[in-house]
Amino acid sequence: MTTLTHFNQAGEAHMVDVGDKATTQRVAIAEGRIEMEPATLQLILDGSAKKGDVLGVARLAGIMAAKKTADLIPLCHPLALSKVNIDLQPLVAQNAVHCTATVHTSGQTGVEMEALTAVQITLLTIYDMCKAVDKGMTMGGVRLLEKRGGKSGHWLREQ
Repeated sequence: MTTLTHFNQAGEAHMVDVGDKATTQRVAIAEGRIEMEPATLQLILDGSAKKGDVLGVARLAGIMAAKKTADLIPLCHPLALSKVNIDLQPLVAQNAVHCTATVHTSGQTGVEMEALTAVQITLLTIYDMCKAVDKGMTMGGVRLLEKRGGKSGHWLREQ
């Protein structure tokens, strides 16, 4: 097992110095889903939720979250993101919405946290916009699927 990089030799939390790392193209892809009552999903699909376009607002929230990750996670580096894509797929048979976030940058550290944060906030936004009709929604399965770039290269989750 490798050592945890966010602790110094004295065991204190610190921000990792990435100054000597090469600038490379970085990509991370994460996913998650929110399950709900069939009527809730139908409200979303019909566009008749009282708060408006649930998936459109959630997509914007996910993009904003990726851009603000360093403000939320104490030891994350602020990054200039070159692309954030939030893909939302209704899964009618499972009464769910599946979210995939893909984040790109050219930098000295990866964007895994940005992709994971984007998924979480996208799903939370769906919950927020629909909680008046369905407080029992469940979010889960949030995980990194793939990362590319940097010293460690390409990592792909085994299905």
